[in-house]
Amino acid sequence: MTKQLTPIDVLALGFMTFALFLGAGNVIFPPSAGLAAGENIWPTAFGFLITAVGLPLLTLIALARVGGGLVQLTGPLGRVAGVLLSVLVYLAIGPLFATPRTAVVSYQIGVAPFVQDSWLALLGYSVVYFSVVIFLALKPGQLVDRIGKYITPVLLSGLFLLGIAALLFPAGEVHAPTEQYRSAPLIQGFLQGYLTMDTLGALVFGIVITTAIRDRQVSENRLITRYTVLAAVIAAAGLSMVYLALFYLGATSGALVESGVNGGQILASYVQHRFGTAGSALLALVIILACMTTAVGLLTACGEYFSRLLPVSYQLVVWVFGLFSMAVANQGLDSLISFSIPVLVGLYPLAIVLVSMSLLCASMARPQNLMRPAMLVTLVFGVIDGLKAAGLISSAGAWIDALPLSDKSLGWLLPVAVTLLAAILVEYLRYGSLRR
Repeated sequence: MTKQLTPIDVLALGFMTFALFLGAGNVIFPPSAGLAAGENIWPTAFGFLITAVGLPLLTLIALARVGGGLVQLTGPLGRVAGVLLSVLVYLAIGPLFATPRTAVVSYQIGVAPFVQDSWLALLGYSVVYFSVVIFLALKPGQLVDRIGKYITPVLLSGLFLLGIAALLFPAGEVHAPTEQYRSAPLIQGFLQGYLTMDTLGALVFGIVITTAIRDRQVSENRLITRYTVLAAVIAAAGLSMVYLALFYLGATSGALVESGVNGGQILASYVQHRFGTAGSALLALVIILACMTTAVGLLTACGEYFSRLLPVSYQLVVWVFGLFSMAVANQGLDSLISFSIPVLVGLYPLAIVLVSMSLLCASMARPQNLMRPAMLVTLVFGVIDGLKAAGLISSAGAWIDALPLSDKSLGWLLPVAVTLLAAILVEYLRYGSLRR
């Protein structure tokens, strides 16, 4: 008889999932979006929650239904296409962007205010930071105990104090929105949610969560799916509360900072204004823990995936990716963000369509006949939007630029919807039924 988790174990699993997601982007982007949104804070926050909470939650549910891994989710695409997409996702949320970003953000917010900021200080910090991250990632079976039961409660306590302070003692009044957030705040919030990388992170965290559950001697697939969904719901609730508090903090901090500053500067300015040096020390602890837990999860996920894909050990992948991430981190936050935006603009539509199609096609006899054409069209428009975001092209043609929301990097929505309807019609005409 398979073992079942106790309510405390499920809560710890949910805390671990929350901590895996709450990293660098989750802390720095909501305040900056809130500052820019001003009086349009709530529609902006709603759009942000769609991509930064709703989509990751659906992703974890989709992964739980297929067994917890990106390999199973991309199965209908074919082996070659599935592997290529998986490798791109793992590299983006791993050593190329997300993992190095956790180190740079935690340094800029948590360490730089207390030391003389220099490349040497960043190098020294990154060596210590990734030494701890690699140490924790080398023992993936102990993540629930180390993160869910010990680190996350400290993290939650600090975030709770910060959130309560932001709501009860705002730094000032909410100002008028900037031009971008005046006309389409919900869409701007939706796009800002891309930058957290949470949906891409969810694609790879699924295997981390199911591994943690299996390490608790739970072997029945039905229970693994149930516990994964419960953990995802707990994490989604926690992330929503954190995001809303940070949005409000940013929206009311216009008197402390200039427009256009990043979320880390907004947070640091507010905490220094409200709590002084002691508050800055608390913020440093919260940011470092938040970023470190995410880095551990990302490194663990990459180790699990590439050690199965390639004839190398899990430990070797963790060491190589950890050291590579440390090297990338020393390039600085601004260069990381500017380089990652075009990649995210190109990859995120693929992730959204993959998850949506997986849930939609769960009971269909031939899901590949619907998923492949929809993903192919998404890929074409993702590449176009990525090239635009990188400044390599200014236009992809008059008819593409004329598509609804094309100027918002969402021009792929209508073509994908039309492609899906056409694929459904062809499938029905060929077989007379879509279901098994």
